[in-house]
Amino acid sequence: MKVSTFKTAGKFSLLVLSLLVAALMLVGCSGEEKKEAAEKAAPAAPEKITLKLAMDADPVSLDPQVQLSGGMLQFSHMVFDPLVRYDKDMNFVPRLAESWERVDDLTMRFHLRKGVKFHSGNDFTAKDVVFTLDRLKKSDDFKGLFEPFSGAVAVDDYTVDLVTKKPYGLVLNMATYVFPMDSQFYTGTDDKGKAKDLILKTDYSFANENESGTGPFVVTSREQGVKTVFTRFKDYWDKDTGNIEEIVLSPIKNDATRTAALMSGDVDFVMPVPPQDLDRIKSTDGLQLVTMSGSRIITFQLNGKRNPAFADPKVRLAMAYAYDNQGVVEKIMNGFATAAGQMSPKGYVGHVDSLVPRFDLDKAKSLMAESGFPNGFEATMIAPNNRYVNDEKIAEAFVSMMSKLGIKISLKTMPKAQYWDQFDAQVADIQMIGWHSDTEDSGNFFEFLSMCRNAETGYGQYNSGNYCNAKVDELTLAAQTETDPAKRAADLQEAEQIQYDEAGFIPLHWQNLSWASKSNMNTEDIVNVMNFPYFGDLVIK
Repeated sequence: MKVSTFKTAGKFSLLVLSLLVAALMLVGCSGEEKKEAAEKAAPAAPEKITLKLAMDADPVSLDPQVQLSGGMLQFSHMVFDPLVRYDKDMNFVPRLAESWERVDDLTMRFHLRKGVKFHSGNDFTAKDVVFTLDRLKKSDDFKGLFEPFSGAVAVDDYTVDLVTKKPYGLVLNMATYVFPMDSQFYTGTDDKGKAKDLILKTDYSFANENESGTGPFVVTSREQGVKTVFTRFKDYWDKDTGNIEEIVLSPIKNDATRTAALMSGDVDFVMPVPPQDLDRIKSTDGLQLVTMSGSRIITFQLNGKRNPAFADPKVRLAMAYAYDNQGVVEKIMNGFATAAGQMSPKGYVGHVDSLVPRFDLDKAKSLMAESGFPNGFEATMIAPNNRYVNDEKIAEAFVSMMSKLGIKISLKTMPKAQYWDQFDAQVADIQMIGWHSDTEDSGNFFEFLSMCRNAETGYGQYNSGNYCNAKVDELTLAAQTETDPAKRAADLQEAEQIQYDEAGFIPLHWQNLSWASKSNMNTEDIVNVMNFPYFGDLVIK
């Protein structure tokens, strides 16, 4: 007999003997004594498979349509499900829609998955997609993205058409951001007499505090800024997926503290990893580091409506020449970013190879001398301190660089939870914003960050600099309906060139992506260039 077999047999014999002794001990015992003894002899319940997750911030709401941001899209993939989503190679794969086909130039038909339940217990049907798209078109943050759509039409309970106003080549891209909401759950009024489908950013609403999605996790407790607990949805439709039963999300805004929590074992998974800790994590046994080139552009917007100096193109150009993109990438980002001269990263159709960072301090000073503000001026500025990698340090470096032009900037930084309300209110002359194209396409950058602000359509929603060029708008809108790839690329590249020539904004860099976790999980399989890991697919071994 092999040793391993002998050990197994021995263990089995001991187990049988233990059970016999336990049974004999129960003879003559009272009912309560028997119960107590049986409980002691019973094997312990298996431990719940819990992921302790630390991010730089937590979701601002439980309403997936209240804010168009990376954090809220991450939340949506955990609690809701999209019609389709991207796989790791950026192909479209089915989720709540099993298949789709184009019916005509304006109509894309989706065949929905049957037997899907919302967290409330309600059945998922086409009416929920119709409800969701109607609500998206009313959301301040999403209506610009969905402006090309006239709406959704239910063909039957499990077939729905997404209909556009004009021919539109990005319908599937947009379908990745349709996370169906439970129309029955969100219809009617709450106990405060308010409509349950109300979209409200900064105050109470039913949707801000209650959720009913079809996603892998249900929110079971939430203390904003402290901890959110997600529990596996027992009726989740996708059984062939990860094994996480619970996620405990703790927002840790401080980079060093977040890394320390992973190193000490207090958390299992962190995102993002600060550049200064990449090598440390990579060389630590029991941990794994996953990195990926990113497409999120980090920029500063200059508000010419608030500060007349920024209406002067030579001032803006001088500032663009005074900013040392590569120096910041090397010294502050530790090389973990790509210096940018435009919004579109390489590989996007609007990317222009010749639009590179242009640091030249002598040229900057010359332009400033030629401007209407040769002696400089004063300006205010805000930036987050926990939204982008090293955001506060980058803002401080920018202030220092601009001082060489005689521009005196008063900088205020704040946590992400406070920042976006201040950003929307345009409280400062200079404001930082990062943007990842929701459509994985250059047009999305321009629609939200470059087009003239239009409250009715939602275009320019995040253009806090109020930059406005009619030709950029014309080219961006033309690209939406252009079906010739070469012509569409030419339109978007021309729009990028115009903004570069006018310094419509100050491009900083494209932020690389990073995640770190314990080594006993399939982290690399669930991450993607959109930077919202599919935690529903995570497996802890």
